Amino acid sequence: MEHTFASSYGVPYVGKYAPPECEFNSVIIEWTVTVAGRQFDRLAEMYLGDIEVWRTSTAEPTTSGIIFRYRKDLSMYLSLWKSPQDIIFSLNNVYDSTYTGAFNTTLVATFSHGSAAPAHADLILPISPELGSKGQPSIFTLPGDNATVDQVIPLNVTHATVSIAATGQSNEEFWYTNALQSDVDTFDATVGSLIGYGPFREVQLFVDGLMAGVAWPFPIIFTGGVAPGFWRPIVGIDAYDLRDYEIDITPFLPYLLDGKPHSFAIKVVGVDDNGGNGPATLSEDSINSYWLVSGKLFLFYGSEPYTGTHEAPVISSSPLVHTTSSFTASNGTNQTLSYSVTAQRSHTVKSSFGSWAQSLDYTNTGYLGEQGLFQKNTQKTAGTSAGVLKSAPSFSNTLSYTYPITVNTTYSFSGSNTTIEASLDRGLQMSSSGRPDLSTYTLVSGPMALDTRQIGHASYSNKPNDSYSFGDMDQTFSERSYGTDYSRHVKSNNLTIIYDESG
Repeated sequence: MEHTFASSYGVPYVGKYAPPECEFNSVIIEWTVTVAGRQFDRLAEMYLGDIEVWRTSTAEPTTSGIIFRYRKDLSMYLSLWKSPQDIIFSLNNVYDSTYTGAFNTTLVATFSHGSAAPAHADLILPISPELGSKGQPSIFTLPGDNATVDQVIPLNVTHATVSIAATGQSNEEFWYTNALQSDVDTFDATVGSLIGYGPFREVQLFVDGLMAGVAWPFPIIFTGGVAPGFWRPIVGIDAYDLRDYEIDITPFLPYLLDGKPHSFAIKVVGVDDNGGNGPATLSEDSINSYWLVSGKLFLFYGSEPYTGTHEAPVISSSPLVHTTSSFTASNGTNQTLSYSVTAQRSHTVKSSFGSWAQSLDYTNTGYLGEQGLFQKNTQKTAGTSAGVLKSAPSFSNTLSYTYPITVNTTYSFSGSNTTIEASLDRGLQMSSSGRPDLSTYTLVSGPMALDTRQIGHASYSNKPNDSYSFGDMDQTFSERSYGTDYSRHVKSNNLTIIYDESG
């Protein structure tokens, strides 16, 4: 693909793919982008037909121009690469006299064959609007769309996972800093209404109305997020490669292997704090606009069709959500707001094919001071999952992950000028016993461990015709996968790398 995304809202790149005339079991893509001028960060997705295979975002350019490049292993979609496909690449961009940056892109795929390749799904089915035949991205917008599809599962499937891409945009981009809905008018006299529905989100998967599993999202920060000076040139964790969340539905297979259509639905819910302190509920009505979601089923075949009974699995799921909030006032004007959300969930699905279990914990404490001009949020999400699969023992695995984040922002206004002073401390830690296939979440096959952290400070000012943002970032990264250790420590200051050591 060679394509320029200028005025490209609703106008994706559409091309034809034919498999190369060679034997291959590995597909690596490389995306190269040049852009100059003024432009926001933009979300982008790549599709093979109706199936989203990669979600990414762009760097914000400088006036003189930048180049950025990303390589990604897409071998988990091998069964799709083996047949002709429509390639659809969506990058919604505004290009005019104000936003002058057009993204000049090149996408190259390299096909190779190795003797020890990961396992791959025999069939991949979409959980999407299936708009590929119309040359449009197959993605749901929530709230608004009904993110539900029907699929028939082949009778010889022994292992199945669902992979979900879910990203908050607009008033849901910084969902982890949102105030409780009952507090949105606390500073109406000074900074206006706050964005509400609380700082907790849950992505849910249902099979025929039965909860199959959940994902508690990682707080993605794009390259213009909070203050752009953080992310030049070090980008936020996962900003170039937004991980899919994985839910193992193998325990559902005895129920699904009946040759009939079954529904698969994705939902995103937020917090209904019920008007005050105490227990809260989760609701599809308690999110703002908007989330972009899609999913796919990865199906692995066995040697014989299933001929057993079709009972639904035994499901145990217990969400607990609690909120608190308080404020202080002086001379009739609200000065501070403190709030918190805690959540726990244990979820287990069992059948004759095995079991899959999740355990998740979440806390977020928020504080707004200076009549709403200062905000601090400290959040931690931790979770584990474990699959014990009788029908496909080699796919049994465990996963644990944590992602803490603390964000501070102070706003000030002078005439038409807005300034932001910001700091953040965030991380991502995960470890997995691994599976024989290539995971859309860990991004590797087999056991792995990852630990990365970003600490930074940034300033932003948007004086008319003279906006700027400077900052510093310190990132450490270590990973062990495929029997190899890799580590790197990078520091940047005001657009320049000042330290870079790897091992």
